[in-house]
Amino acid sequence: MGNKLENAKALYLEGIRDGNACEAVTKYTGERYTQHSTGVADGVQGFLDFFEPFIERNPVRSIEVVRGLEDGRYVFLQVYQELNHGRDKWITTDLFDTDDNDKIIEHWDVIGPVQETSLSGRSQIDGPTEITDLEDTHANKAVVNAFLNDVLLDGNFENVTNYISSDTYRQHNPKVRDGIAGFAAFAEQLEKQGLTMKYESVFKVIGQGNFVVSYSEMSLGVDRYAVFDIFRLEHGLIVEHWDNMEKILPKEQWGNSGKF
Repeated sequence: MGNKLENAKALYLEGIRDGNACEAVTKYTGERYTQHSTGVADGVQGFLDFFEPFIERNPVRSIEVVRGLEDGRYVFLQVYQELNHGRDKWITTDLFDTDDNDKIIEHWDVIGPVQETSLSGRSQIDGPTEITDLEDTHANKAVVNAFLNDVLLDGNFENVTNYISSDTYRQHNPKVRDGIAGFAAFAEQLEKQGLTMKYESVFKVIGQGNFVVSYSEMSLGVDRYAVFDIFRLEHGLIVEHWDNMEKILPKEQWGNSGKF
């Protein structure tokens, strides 16, 4: 599989955690570095213009890669960041495209604040991390693709048990309880608030073994969000879910071509 996963981790850990931004971005990116992170411009210089002041503002940086997977040329990371002795805590979910030399050439991310309380009693990052069942990668991606298209895009919620286990569905979204009933209760609560949650498009789906990740655009009321969903599957059904969402800012506030 090459070094693409290790390169993505190293850009984070050596470049941001350890404060060696220039050395890392030069070492681990390719001939181009197209950026979709809000506020960060394209290229090596765009990375440095953002992260060198970031490192100076945040002299104490604890960064942990919680989950990582690769699928072909793509790499995904779920990262926990704690800055300045816990003053700021963030969950970052990142998708990287790589070249033939496993160097990073494009990057998308979603950044959300850590929420300390959860209806399920789980955190946003705990749970299994081990990648297993590599032989099921293709089948598991097909299940998640069908779920996204049938249920989240087309709105056929009556079909949810075709894709999500009715016995075990562990939830890591802080606002949603476990089980299919928890998901339904969350949607009902949104309706009571006059909000409609709708997935507008799915940009990318990648997977490795028992984990599948999707990157999508979602509307919630009048606002639009970029959303990463992480699914863990067993025996052909989704049994666990993590997510991360970030509001898409007006175009005049973008530092690049946008979240997608």
